[in-house]
Amino acid sequence: MIVHFYTRPGCHLCEEARLMLKLVQEDVSFDIKEINIEQDDKLHEKYMLMIPVVELDGDIIQYGQVDYATILEALVK
Repeated sequence: MIVHFYTRPGCHLCEEARLMLKLVQEDVSFDIKEINIEQDDKLHEKYMLMIPVVELDGDIIQYGQVDYATILEALVK
């Protein structure tokens, strides 16, 4: 299972979300593919006001304020 994590440098919410994903990773096995939206104009336009964005299988699980329970619930379905 691969979770896509859209972020950009200097984003404090992204740093918190990264830590949250690592906590969930202790309970559920998955890989994190971190994507810097500043390296892709389309992704930057799509997500610039939403980051951090956590996505699984093309569906956004959560964005902005990321919490443990929401991520865990989405990954154990």
